[in-house]
Amino acid sequence: MTIVLILIAAIVVMDALRMRSRAGKLAVLAPSDEPATHVALGTVADSTLRAASAYMRATNVDILDIVAQDLPALSALSLLQLVDPTAYRADRVGAGRTAGHAIIVSTGVAERAHVTQPTNEVELAQLAARIKPYGRADFAIAPDEHAKPSDLSRRRELLWAVLGPSTPLALGMLVVMWALIGLGIWLRPTFGYIAAGAWLLQPLLSLLGTRIHSRDLFVFTIFRAPIEVYTLLRTLFARPVSSIAAAAAKRPIYDDLLVGDRTRFYEPRRTTCPLCDSSELAKHMTNPDLFQHKPGHFTIDRCGACRHLFQNPRLSLAGLDFYYKDFYDGLGESGMELIFGFGAQPYHDRAKMVRAVAVPKRWLDVGAGHGHFCIAARTDLPETTFDGLDLSESIEEAKRRGWVDTAYRGLFPELAPGLAGKYDAVSMSHYLEHTLDPKQEIAAAHTALAANGTLMIEVPDPEFVMGKVLRKYWLPWFQPQHLHFVSVANLDKLLRERGFEPLEWHRGKAHQRVDLFFAVWLLLDRIAPPTKLPWRWRGALSGAWRTLVWSIGSPFIIVGIVADNLLGPLWQRARISNTYRVVARKTG
Repeated sequence: MTIVLILIAAIVVMDALRMRSRAGKLAVLAPSDEPATHVALGTVADSTLRAASAYMRATNVDILDIVAQDLPALSALSLLQLVDPTAYRADRVGAGRTAGHAIIVSTGVAERAHVTQPTNEVELAQLAARIKPYGRADFAIAPDEHAKPSDLSRRRELLWAVLGPSTPLALGMLVVMWALIGLGIWLRPTFGYIAAGAWLLQPLLSLLGTRIHSRDLFVFTIFRAPIEVYTLLRTLFARPVSSIAAAAAKRPIYDDLLVGDRTRFYEPRRTTCPLCDSSELAKHMTNPDLFQHKPGHFTIDRCGACRHLFQNPRLSLAGLDFYYKDFYDGLGESGMELIFGFGAQPYHDRAKMVRAVAVPKRWLDVGAGHGHFCIAARTDLPETTFDGLDLSESIEEAKRRGWVDTAYRGLFPELAPGLAGKYDAVSMSHYLEHTLDPKQEIAAAHTALAANGTLMIEVPDPEFVMGKVLRKYWLPWFQPQHLHFVSVANLDKLLRERGFEPLEWHRGKAHQRVDLFFAVWLLLDRIAPPTKLPWRWRGALSGAWRTLVWSIGSPFIIVGIVADNLLGPLWQRARISNTYRVVARKTG
């Protein structure tokens, strides 16, 4: 217990120093008499708008979040926990944040993003997340602005707008820390009080003497414990009005979709392997939908001849529509944006892998989604034109953001003849496993590529040991969306048969350190799923149950994160991983 308490105290102090450093990086707006040429979302003084507009012109910023100089201590700590101003300015794929006061945007961003004036802090947070991809973003302190009162009745909605699916984890970890400090005071009073003292003094260490002049800093520091407990209770017992209303509005739609025979969501079961036509099929596993918690179970079969794994029976077009609905868009869009924007390093690794073979002039990213890869890869290949293709409306959003140069919406095999020979590089990152026929997709890439063009594919590795250990809780099984699990040997064969020569394989190097973290996450989410889903509406006590389960389970998530990072280097040295990449050259 002593070690735990010392560790808590050390983490709290280091976190305070980190936040203090971030506070020092915030720009402070200087007065300006020049006319404003930008749009204010939210209410600010005319002097602030002029100063912000002058700052944005001088620094080439498109989106500027206004920080009131007297931002309350709790709000200031929350902001500095999430935002490193220097990194935020440079990061185009990261999540959009706000200090909750106002946002100033260029007229171009306002027009492309079709912005409307927010009416409350939740809408402002949602707007900040939505418009961040549209331009270069920054934060600045406005000396003429005074903080607006926060509405605790909407704090739960606000946290969800900011943290998305990780909200239960954040609240759970807070409860766990308090519980450990309380237990420490009882069992090891000296070290318990040291940990408690470090936590209580954290606001002073973080903010005193910085550019943020919180008027309540000393009061908040003295009474931090009761203030934070009260805030947490108000957060937990607040009704997320907006999210409940959004889900409730879709209940009739899902009620209609779920009426009748649900076998229409599946095609007839195959009796032969889709890769080699062998009839030696056996059940590998059956999974529920652990992601959206929609009804149904999904079977993955294994071919005894070529060892290919595939969903059988496969989702029909009606099934694909049903299970993709509200996942990447609609109710699930904000959560997926957070996940895709979590880290850009994999995007850079893919671009560099292709660049090592050839520097393409025109690159087509298939399954581009909102275009996260394309915007990240531009820093590695600044002279390359990046186009994107996807079946959903997300690719049109990518075009509006300026993340792709040209957007194609539709099925790749159908569009490929019109793109024949147009591209030097085609990429398929975590796309092939979603497709109805991987063979047709690879053939389409061959069509779209010019002579000696480069194809990069990244997919889950079904042979990875953790897939066997974690079973249904291994993230890459991802049922019901993943239809095919192509092994290295099978992909090598498919590429060669369709006119490609594999040049480089990344096994180990492509590993993503998420296996145990997501296994715990999926288990907790299955035990205590979200309470208000339009296809699964749960009772009043389910919210308390979810909070309890996530509070107890939060330490295990941390253990999972640590374990993933400890095991990552081992997998890389062993040249095995949950993901692999291949770069191949068109030869035929």
